[in-house]
Amino acid sequence: MKLFRWSAIEKEQMNPAVARQVIHTDRMTIARVHLQKGGIVAGHQHPNEQVTLLEQGRLRFTIEGESVVLEPGGVLHIPSGAFHQVEALEDSVAVDVFSPPREDWIRGDDAYLRK
Repeated sequence: MKLFRWSAIEKEQMNPAVARQVIHTDRMTIARVHLQKGGIVAGHQHPNEQVTLLEQGRLRFTIEGESVVLEPGGVLHIPSGAFHQVEALEDSVAVDVFSPPREDWIRGDDAYLRK
């Protein structure tokens, strides 16, 4: 067993409006993503299945051309390989769970987040 505390995990500033905290385990990646109002996660896709739980704020997800607004307490599933992007409608904090682990993040191959 291993205990993690978000308060002890350093925030990585990806771009001026998006920061993240990340935990990698053997079978998943968990990220706490902080987005400032107007922040964008550029369109991308990945082989990982993703579940997003919104802690605070409002986010507009566009997945394969269909948009949905996620509000606090909402949980969104993004299938493996689905093209998607995110826009922060308010200052927001989301928890993303990915399976399998985000090997691209582990390698540092995540340029779409650094724009």
